[in-house]
Amino acid sequence: MQKVLIIAYYWPPAGGPGVQRWLKFVKYFRDFGIEPIVYIPENPMYPMTDDSFVQDVPKDLTVIKKPIFEPYAYANILSKNKTKTISSGIINTKKQSLPEKALLWIRGNFFIPDARKFWVKPSVSFLSSYLTEHSIDTIITSGPPHSLHLIGLQLQEKIGVKWLADFRDPWTSIGYHSKLKLTKESQRKHKKLESEVLKKATTITVTSFTTRNEFLKITDRPIEVITNGFDDENVNEVKLSSKFTLSHIGSLLSGRNPEVLWRVLNELRAEQEGFKDDLEIVLAGKVSREVIQTIKENGLEKFLKLEGYISHEKALSLQRESQVVLLIEIDSEETKGIIPGKLFEYLVSERPILAVGPKDWDAAVIINETNTGVAFNYTEKENLKYQIIKWYQDYKKGTLCVNSNQIDQYSRKSLTCKMASLIQSM
Repeated sequence: MQKVLIIAYYWPPAGGPGVQRWLKFVKYFRDFGIEPIVYIPENPMYPMTDDSFVQDVPKDLTVIKKPIFEPYAYANILSKNKTKTISSGIINTKKQSLPEKALLWIRGNFFIPDARKFWVKPSVSFLSSYLTEHSIDTIITSGPPHSLHLIGLQLQEKIGVKWLADFRDPWTSIGYHSKLKLTKESQRKHKKLESEVLKKATTITVTSFTTRNEFLKITDRPIEVITNGFDDENVNEVKLSSKFTLSHIGSLLSGRNPEVLWRVLNELRAEQEGFKDDLEIVLAGKVSREVIQTIKENGLEKFLKLEGYISHEKALSLQRESQVVLLIEIDSEETKGIIPGKLFEYLVSERPILAVGPKDWDAAVIINETNTGVAFNYTEKENLKYQIIKWYQDYKKGTLCVNSNQIDQYSRKSLTCKMASLIQSM
């Protein structure tokens, strides 16, 4: 077994998609000759938790925990709700209060690359000795938070380890980066750190094709696309909803607001016979007030069901009982490389995926390749309307389903095999 140290911030009981990627790799690594050791913060501030993920942690796994200084704990004094919202990635862009503006400016310009930067120095000090004493010569850093990549950078410079830098999301090109009110000097610092990491990591992995192409302009290091995926979950049998239910699981940020979809649904409730009696819109997860307001403005409030944050187990059930599952992304050039982790769970839900996102979206490629739904950009109103009518008619006949193909390549076990082979070849 090859020993590998994985440096991560998100780990059970953290909730949300960020924790699942390396939790699932760790779950299956031993099947492919990798002995994982996990290094995580002892006192992290997670914006959400989900105890159901704990059951996937191997019982005899070595997990090392060291304290982290969390500035968000002090920011809570200023505004607890705003701090939690910003730390989870929801940034209100239209009506920002003074506390929101202050928190964003401080977050963007005082904490580079992010608020977990204070964990870098003590981690490098501790891990330099630990890696040498335990004969571990390979490390993995998972970001965001991208400050963890600086731990890898300094360990490589200090003791010469092989280092895989894994990017679950881009760094300076991620959608919210431009909203952090960065000064020009702060922007230069981010770019410099990003370049150093990309040019010095032994190997780089990313979760999308667009991110790979962006990084290839910065570095000549090898870059492999290893997407997120789905696991073989034990989900209790669920009954398909009697309503024409369109469900979205996960955060709907201020910018991730599919106004074209709400307009189409508003029109259909007036035009399509029976539609207003059957429609139900279910949103599970954090939803910005701007999204809710747009839904109300389109006369859809009485069809809306807000679930709030739900456990991963409940999310899997909701996907399978919904008539249609929604995949929504911000309409911008910066987001076409974002492939939401929930897409892969949608693939095995056996429900059609209705995706609305940017033009040339990487997620649309996977949906088309697997025949699991249809993807639209924000200008395709009439095509979107036609598709919903078609699915509604199938729903009324009891024949709404999908005939997927080629989804096995996105199973967590297949992806772990690919990741293990990459590590062993470093």
